[in-house]
Amino acid sequence: MRIGLAKEIKNEEFRVGLTPGSAHDYVLHGHTVTVEAGAGLGSGFADADYVSAGCQIEPNKPKLFSESDMIVKVKEPLPSEYALFHPGQILYTYLHLAPDRRLTEAMLGSKIIAIAYETVQEADGSLPLLVPMSQIAGRLSVQEGAKYLERPFGGRGVLLGGVPGVHKGNVLILGGGVAGTQACKMAVGLGANVTILDISARRLSDLDDLFDGRVQTLYSSPANIEQELKKADLVIGAVLIPGAAAPKLVLRRHLASMKPGAVIVDIAVDQGGCVETTHPTTHANPVFIEEGVVHYCVANMPGAVSLTSTIALTNVTNRYGLTIADTGIEKALSESKPIRAGLNCHTGRLTHRAVAEAHHLPYTETP
Repeated sequence: MRIGLAKEIKNEEFRVGLTPGSAHDYVLHGHTVTVEAGAGLGSGFADADYVSAGCQIEPNKPKLFSESDMIVKVKEPLPSEYALFHPGQILYTYLHLAPDRRLTEAMLGSKIIAIAYETVQEADGSLPLLVPMSQIAGRLSVQEGAKYLERPFGGRGVLLGGVPGVHKGNVLILGGGVAGTQACKMAVGLGANVTILDISARRLSDLDDLFDGRVQTLYSSPANIEQELKKADLVIGAVLIPGAAAPKLVLRRHLASMKPGAVIVDIAVDQGGCVETTHPTTHANPVFIEEGVVHYCVANMPGAVSLTSTIALTNVTNRYGLTIADTGIEKALSESKPIRAGLNCHTGRLTHRAVAEAHHLPYTETP
């Protein structure tokens, strides 16, 4: 198969879909890998590194797309890339179609076969291609939130860990999944007072055991959310429904009851955000203030630590990508349930139920 590695063009996105080492795996399996010139620079990989790994370099993006059977990326295509796809071409990347009608229609119109990293799902319900980025985003959320709590950035001027004789900062985490757990680890490590909410009693029990009672666990109900928001200095939105738009747990009316200068970091922004006032921001301009509350809503948080993120991502994506390349897409879909779960679009048909429901579009069973 002819594999095309595209350079990311999303604002401040420094990750790349294949490291030279992971690209070499495709070469060893007998595939041709063509890399868009400069694709790896943001993660510290030069074109020469890919050439040494057996890849070809192509400076012309349209040519790269036209001559590739499968395009490997990190983030969803942007409008300038929509017309580059051709029918039957495979796209392997994060897509997050549920909150983006225009992108969904473009992918259907291009008649490509789109495998979305975020919906590849194993039999145990785990999302292996989302886990490492969720881990990174969870850890970054507290790191960034702590920074934007500083007064020069519009925050309350609170040090999360406090000092002797001064109250510690209060961190509220919505969602006890992978990202929420990692955020909890970081917040506890900084010495903050941490409360974490989830709708699963079993998960709350697991978190209580994991943190040996050092965090407050609460059932995620509207009443508990509203009450805890009043106390919070930093709120981490870490809610995930695979493939679907995130539920709006923090409403605009809640902001008026929050502390002026409190910070919200909405990790769920890729899926539309779990905060009503969320809108995507970039690393170049990461925050905005609504109702006196600082919002950090960067849609590609892991891109800030691109070397770590790229290596962590390709560690898990290569297994499934090689299966697609080695067996062909139809056989891969037939024989691999995780890859079949990752299929969002197939030659003009929407094949992921949650995405179809989000846009009120027809749903087609996976071929």
